[in-house]
Amino acid sequence: MMAASQSGIEGRAVLVGRAAELGVLEEALRAVRHKRRTRIVTVLGVAGVGKTRLVQEFLAKVGAGARVVMGEARPEGSSYEVFSRILRARFGLVEGMNPEAAALHIRGQVAEVLEDRKVGDVIYFLGQLLDLELPSSPLIAAVEGDREELRSLRRAVLKRFFEADARGLGSPSFAPPPLTSRNGSMPPGTVPHRTPVVLVFDNLHAAHDDSLELLGYLRATLDAPILILALARPELVARKDGWGKGEEARHRVIELSPLGDNDAAAVMHDLLAPCGDDENVEELVEAACSMAGGNPSLLEQMVRIHRDMGVVEPATDQDLGAMRGERWVVHVNRLEEVRLPLTVEDAVQARIGALAQDERDLLERAATMGGVFWLGGLVTLLRQGKAPPEMWISGETTDVARVRAILRDLMERDYVLRLPDSAFAGDEEYVFKHNRERENLARRTPANVQRRYHTTIGDWLSFQGSVRSHEEYLAMLAQHREQAGALALAAVAFLDAADVARSHYANGKASEYYERGLALVREHELAIEPEVLLRALHHNGDVLQSLGKNDEALAAFRQMLTEAYRLDLRTKGGAAQSRIGRLHRETGRLADAAKHLSAALSLFEEADDQRGVASTLDDIGKLHWLRGDYPQALEHTQRALTMRRKLGDRRSIALSLNNLGLVYQDSGQFKPALECFEQALRTRREIGDLVGVSISLNNLGTVAQDERDDARALKLFLEAYDVAKETGDRNRIAVILTNVGETYSRLGDSEKAVVHLKQAEAIAEELGDALGLAEVARGLGKAYLAQRELTKARESARRAVDILTEIQSSVQLGIALRSLGEVTAAASAGGPSMVEAEEHLSRSVAIFEDIGNEVELARSLRAFVDLVRGSDRNADPASKSAADEAARRAEAIYARLRSVGAGTSPPKA
Repeated sequence: MMAASQSGIEGRAVLVGRAAELGVLEEALRAVRHKRRTRIVTVLGVAGVGKTRLVQEFLAKVGAGARVVMGEARPEGSSYEVFSRILRARFGLVEGMNPEAAALHIRGQVAEVLEDRKVGDVIYFLGQLLDLELPSSPLIAAVEGDREELRSLRRAVLKRFFEADARGLGSPSFAPPPLTSRNGSMPPGTVPHRTPVVLVFDNLHAAHDDSLELLGYLRATLDAPILILALARPELVARKDGWGKGEEARHRVIELSPLGDNDAAAVMHDLLAPCGDDENVEELVEAACSMAGGNPSLLEQMVRIHRDMGVVEPATDQDLGAMRGERWVVHVNRLEEVRLPLTVEDAVQARIGALAQDERDLLERAATMGGVFWLGGLVTLLRQGKAPPEMWISGETTDVARVRAILRDLMERDYVLRLPDSAFAGDEEYVFKHNRERENLARRTPANVQRRYHTTIGDWLSFQGSVRSHEEYLAMLAQHREQAGALALAAVAFLDAADVARSHYANGKASEYYERGLALVREHELAIEPEVLLRALHHNGDVLQSLGKNDEALAAFRQMLTEAYRLDLRTKGGAAQSRIGRLHRETGRLADAAKHLSAALSLFEEADDQRGVASTLDDIGKLHWLRGDYPQALEHTQRALTMRRKLGDRRSIALSLNNLGLVYQDSGQFKPALECFEQALRTRREIGDLVGVSISLNNLGTVAQDERDDARALKLFLEAYDVAKETGDRNRIAVILTNVGETYSRLGDSEKAVVHLKQAEAIAEELGDALGLAEVARGLGKAYLAQRELTKARESARRAVDILTEIQSSVQLGIALRSLGEVTAAASAGGPSMVEAEEHLSRSVAIFEDIGNEVELARSLRAFVDLVRGSDRNADPASKSAADEAARRAEAIYARLRSVGAGTSPPKA
């Protein structure tokens, strides 16, 4: 049972001891085939235990009964390499294929699967995952400035494509390459288009977090006849704690254990089958099984060592690389000379020791290049320090022929494998069959020799045409430059790799590369182009903020500000101040936000940067809105809207209209708020901004709620939900589901309310969204109260308060305390509980007084009045007096807000 791998090794021994595991895989495929729903099976096991071999046996049984695509993750791979391999297999692409031909090929196949109007969106995102420059669509153009929207769209588009492909919505177009390709798909053939799709993600523990996040989304949301097989070592579960958790009917986890003694012996007998009935075979089997511990890969290594050391050898002059169709002779007397490995590392040492000197020298150079290496790179390494021939003419030189001959022999002995296609056109690409052998060889190379090798490899890589557009190869170039000591070149290459990763929305990988490049600049005081440095700091800050690393983002923006100041670059300085201000605003430091946004505005005005001025005015307007200063919020947001209309940026116009609508809504001016939201909705629909459409519909729903038109609010929320599902934005979906649930509660349908709120809760928990969880808990409190589940109601309302207290979200905490007070009062029969409810509402009032949010203050004052006047607390003179004062204050606030908006309306287009 030799461990099969993505690189094309086929299982050579009988599969034993895995009947139960095969049964789980077969059951999952039956469910996919008959129920037409997605199933996931994760296969976990240590290195060499036979994960891939198990799946290959399963797929061999499936045959033409499924459409199979395989992709392997590598530790040194790009952010989405495993998806790139899956998609290359799906479309039958090979490395080095002409980009224009590849684009036409992909467009044709996508058009067969989807409606023509959707092709542009799909091929744009597929191109990013495949490192192909493909044209965008109107939808992409509409949201290209918002990285989070694009990230959500990409997930939704990829999901939609996989589902449509699996359901066979178009004509048959599935033509993957043969199994021996680097993508590892099943051989092509005529298969029914409605057969299930099997997506195999191998070596998944080596995948980057960006790939795991995307696969996690697909794993949770795909709804089509697709079987996902995830093969990984146990460390995957350590990295992704919730990976193996979920509904068992949808997601099963197989944990492969070592083979038992009898099964291990059966495998060893099968591997030694060419020895026939030789009586000495039992001694070999017993020796191997006693040391291998049931690990099939170690058994395989032992057979290789027996071959390399002459314990077994061919009885004829047949091809020494064939392990079938030949007769072996056992020399048991040589067994004593062989130190059988107790561990896989021992087996590696024995294999390396069996290499000839020229073979070892060549592989040491290849190991320095990495797990993947190229003939061209090896040739350049061997030519260092050598004089060229007297006349260098076309055709293969003797040194190239010699390298090829050595590689051919190493392929026959299972050290390396040549891939059927190469990333670099006109070259030959190889991989080490066993990564531990590569690591051992790399450790044997002296440091000064490795430095020379890295210099040569970096120089060679820099001339390969496709390096500059591929994150993986730019990072490879950067690592070789760094290890060669060329630190400035290494830093720039890391920053270039980060930019490519960022353009593909691989924020985690981009952050890693930015940090490595900037750390080199910082620690070694390197001189690089100022424009390159400023761009890297700006982009790194944006990426860090998107990852929730706010302190690190702030440091990046401050360094950007420092560099801009030194060079007296006002536009760059304005951009840095603006980013710092936004970051302070989003984290609740409103005073600091005001200072930096005012500074940004002055710098943009001095530089006559109209877009910067408009954007900053909008940011300042939002800041005043958060403070409850609605006159100032209206003034700044209206100025921003007017400027953006002159600039003609429709997406920004819609954003300003949305912000203006929020100001009108919170100041009680529902008519102009509706006008703003409706204008924003029309614009977003015209430009195809689906994420914006869902936001506008949701905002219109909240206005309907404020106007007590819950039936209309529900209709708008449900429409927003349908659009949000299409984009795949799970944050937005959770928000809308919460609003849907609360609206059902207000309409008296508490059962539906709980169902929708529970769905929102599950998404918020999956995303780790504490604020979203608090909002859901608040809604559940009211829904349970309507069902007279008083304990659950108070527990949910209390949970919301606890979460918001922990994350220090003042506005939301004040709202949650108001809800807790209302729930406590409604569930109370009087006495101490009513006093407790009054205290919660008093705390809510105090919070809004402190932060100056007059709208929420008025709402909490009214809730306090309703509580006191509707209970026995009205008999208490102090409570009655407090309620009367609260009523006067609430009415004064509402009168003032009405006067602020009287006669105002949003600027017309």
